[in-house]
Amino acid sequence: MGGEDKGLVELAGRTMVGHVVERIRPQVGSLIINANRNLERYQTLGYPVISDEVGDFSGPLAGMASAMRLARTSYLATVPCDSPLIPEDLVRRLYDVLARDMAEISVAHDGVRMQPVCALLRCGLLSSLLDYLHAGGRKIDVWYGQHHFVTADFSDTPGSFVNINTPQEHSRIGSGIAGRAR
Repeated sequence: MGGEDKGLVELAGRTMVGHVVERIRPQVGSLIINANRNLERYQTLGYPVISDEVGDFSGPLAGMASAMRLARTSYLATVPCDSPLIPEDLVRRLYDVLARDMAEISVAHDGVRMQPVCALLRCGLLSSLLDYLHAGGRKIDVWYGQHHFVTADFSDTPGSFVNINTPQEHSRIGSGIAGRAR
């Protein structure tokens, strides 16, 4: 996306993060936004904004660790800012599988592949995550593999996990959102 902060890119009249907040807000008790630049613009959304405490742009796990530190709940649901179509029942379905299998982490699976940033994690995993990050670990699937994790089947919602990474995807998804709004 040309180096732009993807969360702040306009999509069908709203920022991408605005679309994500609209989808995730009804599913959670509180919301935290993780951002490493343009903090003031994210703060205009009215939620706490935190930056990564570990490393310089160390990837999604660093954001998860920062959010776990601030969370006052037993679980942390995570979603990326560039997936404006996440399911409206994402958290419930992630929790149902996690509780059923007594797991520590539940990750969305779209029927083709795991969507590792769409996850529900026990906040009690913070020390393990920090140890992993401080040792130089960055790969989500490797850290997940160190814990009891399960996948939640979202194959019935094709397209819910599309990430907008190119101008073509931006145009296609934006047109679809605008069409549904009419």
